[in-house]
Amino acid sequence: MSRSVLLLRAVNVSGHNSVPMARLREVLAAETDLADVSTYIASGNILCRTPRDPDAACAAVHAAIRVEFGVDTPVIHRTHAQLASSESAQPFPEGDAKFVHAMFLQGSPSEGAIEALEQRLLPAERIALVGDDTWIDYGEGGVHSTRLTKAVLDRALGVAGTARNLRTTRTLIELTA
Repeated sequence: MSRSVLLLRAVNVSGHNSVPMARLREVLAAETDLADVSTYIASGNILCRTPRDPDAACAAVHAAIRVEFGVDTPVIHRTHAQLASSESAQPFPEGDAKFVHAMFLQGSPSEGAIEALEQRLLPAERIALVGDDTWIDYGEGGVHSTRLTKAVLDRALGVAGTARNLRTTRTLIELTA
């Protein structure tokens, strides 16, 4: 049995974009065909048996979240193999696991996106594309000091994405193994 993760973007346990994970698991069990569903931390990581049709599964999860919680969030699928391959190919292995992030994209980014984003990097930052994942090393300043805001990334990449730090990505690899 292979396992996957469905990644939600910008969900919270309270306040704006509130999607409580316990209720989400209940909704997914009732409203989708996902099997062996669990969640990891409250930032929108849905673990499940790899769906036969990942695109249909993402659409069903998206619709269920919109109806139940009123939140319109992208849902991005990655298999264990995709997560492991991207992490092993990421170009910043010496970077601090708190400051190196994978931005998992819904599809291929716009041509020239990485080059455009490189123009906005702070001196300690680095960025690279690995398949449909953008890896960013925010350096010592971390994500809070970057000029690579959500709006800047969305505009340049031309496709939705959601980021996880390297620690979380490695945990997701373990949990989907």
